[in-house]
Amino acid sequence: MKRTYIVICLLTILIISPAAMAQNWKAGTSRVNIIPEKQIWMSGYGGRDHVAEGKLTDLWAKSLVITDANGNTGVLITLDLVGIHADTTAAICEALKEQHGLERSQIAINCSHTHTGPAVGMNLGPLHYLQIPKAEQEQLDLYEKALIKKVVSGVSQAIEDVEPASLNWGSGLCAVAVNRRNNSESQVPEVRIAGKLNGPYDHDVPVLAVRRADKSLKTIVFGYACHATVLSFYQWSGDYPGFAQISVEEQFPGVNAMFWAGCGADQNPLPRRTVELAKSYGHRLGTAVGEVINGTMHAVESTLRTEYTEVDLPLQQLPTVDELKGRLDSDQKYEKARAKYILDRLGNKKELDTTYPYPIGSWRIGKDVRFVFLGGEVVVDYAISIKSLAAGTPEDRAQMVWVAGYSNDVMAYIPSRRVLREGGYEGGGSNAYYGMPGLWAPELEAMIMHEVEEQWK
Repeated sequence: MKRTYIVICLLTILIISPAAMAQNWKAGTSRVNIIPEKQIWMSGYGGRDHVAEGKLTDLWAKSLVITDANGNTGVLITLDLVGIHADTTAAICEALKEQHGLERSQIAINCSHTHTGPAVGMNLGPLHYLQIPKAEQEQLDLYEKALIKKVVSGVSQAIEDVEPASLNWGSGLCAVAVNRRNNSESQVPEVRIAGKLNGPYDHDVPVLAVRRADKSLKTIVFGYACHATVLSFYQWSGDYPGFAQISVEEQFPGVNAMFWAGCGADQNPLPRRTVELAKSYGHRLGTAVGEVINGTMHAVESTLRTEYTEVDLPLQQLPTVDELKGRLDSDQKYEKARAKYILDRLGNKKELDTTYPYPIGSWRIGKDVRFVFLGGEVVVDYAISIKSLAAGTPEDRAQMVWVAGYSNDVMAYIPSRRVLREGGYEGGGSNAYYGMPGLWAPELEAMIMHEVEEQWK
């Protein structure tokens, strides 16, 4: 009799273990409004000539804290901003370590890359900060300090909100993104009618659903690889990602919807430039998320592994300090600003650094989902290559591997070797606006992929 009882218990455990593991998470979430208290300079476009004038939508810093059955914790922070500097991220992470004991590898910060958000400190310094009056620069500094405090406060609120939860994942499709290097805006209507877009793209919509113990939805995290450049006016706005989050929250009242930007550096929403289009693209993306939530999703076993490292990516065609000093008299305002930006950060050093500490992080959520976080404006080639590392069919790989760009430090465009060779804006023409002293060396793609594969093990 005793022996029979033991067998029954073992069978029961085997039957319920996967479900039990999927339920055995803890999660907390929060949101903090990050609209500047004063109208300050906006980020994303160099053609602007004055500060913001108003608000179309709110801007948010949203946080999700998840803890697995073994006590491993990860913190995801999403920001409705064009990007943040490594210094800003470092200040946030140092505060979170001091207040909550969180290590750097446990924290991932992603920016939506909206071009109708505020400039943050010296991010894109030569494009914004160094082109405006000193009084306006001081306002950007003050906003950066306030932002850091708000983000840290938001994570603290999410930690206080932690409760038993379950996680489920799924993936959908949305065809908003168009490869802007291979399709002109005027060609897009014809190309869409023909049903074939030129150039590589990534239309996957990864979705992570966090539910409370009573099965009600708590948080929905989703991503998409496309520039947030529909709008270019003087009103604060989350652009299409902001409207996508609003759409998801309207479909699922009480949910905190969090958007993360994928490898969309060479992807645009086309056509552009109207609020109606931004709302339409956001609604399309939000509808794709809703279809995933209402469809069949996969339970996530309660295991989490987080990693983070910085790879010294080599630079080429670097100027000397004397050459930079000579450019301070240039009549090309962005080259002049780049020289000043580099020299100010160089301090008393006699030579420029020949490498840049490039951030790469990854989360393994359960046995299925691999979530990779890459810094900078990453072209779509990386998402395609990283997804190919996973086993299974192309469809399986696309669904199970999530690749974010714009994470932890938005320091420049990150071209693939192909795009670097082809040149153009994404291949290096944009580096002046970020203050990068030269071009990336050709081996950057191989070095990034090598580190991703190392974290894959």
